[in-house]
Amino acid sequence: MAQLSVENRDNIHKEFMLQTSARFEELGALTKPDLKAAVDAIDEWVENNFASFNSAVPQMAREALSAKQKAQLLFMILKKRWEVS
Repeated sequence: MAQLSVENRDNIHKEFMLQTSARFEELGALTKPDLKAAVDAIDEWVENNFASFNSAVPQMAREALSAKQKAQLLFMILKKRWEVS
């Protein structure tokens, strides 16, 4: 799995800013460059830790699911863990 391109990272940064603004969420003292640095760091962390994530998946699922399917499961789990009810 390759890291995101600069363009994709920039798009995530812009989308996050739009979403938080639309929900009237405060980002505190976080500046746009700070948020951009966070996007870059998180993407790098994902790249550096993908093998660990993949090896944590039980063998049967690891072999049966594609990388995209495993990423979809991870996304669903993360989203559910941080949902506000």
